[in-house]
Amino acid sequence: MKPAEGSTVIGKSVTIRGELSANEDLYIDGDMEGTITLPDYALTIGPNARVLSNIRAKDVIVFGDVKGDLHATGKVEIRGSAVVKGDIFSKRLSIEENATLRGKVDLGRSAEAGSDVPSVSGKPQQENLLLEHKA
Repeated sequence: MKPAEGSTVIGKSVTIRGELSANEDLYIDGDMEGTITLPDYALTIGPNARVLSNIRAKDVIVFGDVKGDLHATGKVEIRGSAVVKGDIFSKRLSIEENATLRGKVDLGRSAEAGSDVPSVSGKPQQENLLLEHKA
């Protein structure tokens, strides 16, 4: 897996604890614990990454392990090698075969504050989704 051209790369030997924000595309293949905010840019979680973080980005692509909620104003892609434990809030979602997802999915809402969300009795509609790899 190669990072997209022009992305900032955080390699697999790097560990970050704290708050990470950027105004450019980001590729993480190391360990991250904290919060990640890329309001107008894409975040790719590489296959070697272990991320314990709530994430807010335009697009999120996951190849590695993520524990935390994913908020995307665009799309979320969960690739076959990914393990995601957390809720997903996005306009679009793609999940490859063999990916693991444990959490709730809300495709009516994104990271944008005040986005139009279909609701019943004032609460956003949300579906529970549990996908696990078959042994």
